[in-house]
Amino acid sequence: MKSKYMKQEKIQSAISENKHVHSGRGCCCDDDECINALLETEPLVVKRIEGAVGTILEGLGEDPVREGLLKTPERVARSLRFLTSGYSQNPEELLKNAVFTETYDEMVLVKDIDIFSMCEHHMLPFFGKAHVAYIPDGKIVGLSKLARVVEVFARRLQVQERLTQQIRDAIQHVLHPKGVGVVIEARHMCMVMRGVEKLNSVTTTSAMSGQFITSQSTRNEFLRLIRP
Repeated sequence: MKSKYMKQEKIQSAISENKHVHSGRGCCCDDDECINALLETEPLVVKRIEGAVGTILEGLGEDPVREGLLKTPERVARSLRFLTSGYSQNPEELLKNAVFTETYDEMVLVKDIDIFSMCEHHMLPFFGKAHVAYIPDGKIVGLSKLARVVEVFARRLQVQERLTQQIRDAIQHVLHPKGVGVVIEARHMCMVMRGVEKLNSVTTTSAMSGQFITSQSTRNEFLRLIRP
């Protein structure tokens, strides 16, 4: 008997049709027609993922139509759409909407920003804290936007190293500050649930620019301020 999930009607992905995909939490595009178009493609994207999840369940030896799993493909599809919603948002545009002229020229630090992301190698979660600092050069940004930039990049399939650099680069490109410092500390389920199974391992990555590289005192101040 052929699986109900083996043959799927080919549905063109909204990712290939649109530069940005609707996440359910807003879009970087402010045009109503653009947003409406993305809303129309969302059910198609979810349906496509549902079919893939059903195939995976069968591959695991499960019965996708038994009571406990009947709605699992849809739940997983919608969950994945939320967990990867960062693809639909432009972090640099987000920052540009909250830039202000200010003469303040000392370090600005937002620490202990919660991050939840998914490892692109195994599609398992990694989570922890991000610490983001910059030294203004005539421009500052709304503090909440620093946390939002972290979230946008984290809500994609990621590796922690790239995530750290992307946050730094977005802030550097928009604000042109005297320097940016980013440190992320995270636990990876691909190391805890499988593989080496090291329950207490924490991965720390850093990415810096400007005075955070050239000035040892600036770097030391940043690292001291983010210590527990």
